[in-house]
Amino acid sequence: QVQLAESGGGLVQAGGSLRLSCAASGRTFSSYTVGWFRQAPGKGREFVAAISWSDPNTYYADSVKGRFTISRDNAKNTATLQMSSLKPEDTAVYYCAARLRSLALSTRRSDYDYWGQGTQVTVSS
Repeated sequence: QVQLAESGGGLVQAGGSLRLSCAASGRTFSSYTVGWFRQAPGKGREFVAAISWSDPNTYYADSVKGRFTISRDNAKNTATLQMSSLKPEDTAVYYCAARLRSLALSTRRSDYDYWGQGTQVTVSS
């Protein structure tokens, strides 16, 4: 079992930055891939970024590439999503997820085994 808890969400003006954290407990953190997804009101949950068990193998959605950075600290059992140059369209609930079945990066929700409860990010124009 893996438990995930996101933090760091909030309200920010367009152009600003936020840093989201995902704290993991349970199974050894370094043994799985971590992904970030988001869900805006009335929309499906979409892929944002993923990082392999051994950094720096990362992958980003085109919509956030160059603005967001995903990282992890296996010693602290945490993953981080640094978000910069935020836009109103980045407004969503952000979720971290863990993929145990494979070490390969994936953009598909169904490939992830455990999810956090989410943290709200609101970007005002």
